[in-house]
Amino acid sequence: MRIPRQTVIAAGTLVAAALLGSSSMPSATSSVGVGVAPEQLSVVGLPCLPGTLNLTMTNTGKQDRYADLTLQPTGPLQLSRTLFSSWLPAVDPDQPVSAPVEVRVPRDAKPGSYKIGLEVDRTRVTVPVTVEPLPPKGAGDNLVLGEQATASSTHGNFTLCGAVDGDKDSEHWDTLTGWNDGTRAAFPDTYDVALSAPAAVGRVELYTLDSAKYPAKANGLKDWDVQVQVGGAWQTVAQVRGNTAGHVTSTFAPVQADAVRILCLDGNDHTYSRIVELEAYGN
Repeated sequence: MRIPRQTVIAAGTLVAAALLGSSSMPSATSSVGVGVAPEQLSVVGLPCLPGTLNLTMTNTGKQDRYADLTLQPTGPLQLSRTLFSSWLPAVDPDQPVSAPVEVRVPRDAKPGSYKIGLEVDRTRVTVPVTVEPLPPKGAGDNLVLGEQATASSTHGNFTLCGAVDGDKDSEHWDTLTGWNDGTRAAFPDTYDVALSAPAAVGRVELYTLDSAKYPAKANGLKDWDVQVQVGGAWQTVAQVRGNTAGHVTSTFAPVQADAVRILCLDGNDHTYSRIVELEAYGN
């Protein structure tokens, strides 16, 4: 089962003042327009699959001002920030100021409907959030999807969780899916993913960078070892050398493991280690 990094039910921008007329809230006057995208969000309780909201504030008045947008989550929702503060100059045309907010839930969060309340001045907007059930993690399922990743380093333009977010399309590389190490021309690099519970691992699928703009033979991962962690020690279970393909499958006798590691030894351009997606299965 593939769960994307963020499941968007609907996308768009809400102007808070316009929404007040359809709510039971008393009308309020504010010179700040509030936007949020997507308008609804779905999240799942896996550490590397947060949802993301993009907040905007726009000064619709004639005077420069400072504004505080507060966020109030309900239930198990955990936010990377509960306050968005910014200086808002009064310019024409209006210029929005934006900030991202990650939305997470614990692994044991109860599936259901929750919400995040946004408020600036006396203007309020509500964002519905659905907590989805955890994806299955049996022998035939991707055991590392959304699980906690660690790495020897990560390039500042990428996120640590990018290679276990369910997106294995290299054409999305420029939108920050995948993982890229942060030490140019310095090898080896490591990318590790901890399993939610010990499990038998017998097949690892690695998708390295391979797009029309960045072909694998020029920019993909060339040499690496597949390792699994057993009793706190790493064991090499497969090796790949001289690779020029975008997708490589490594199969081996199943090993009861706690984590999976890609030990990156070289890239085809000898600069960076690049993994678009990593998957691990029981067979």
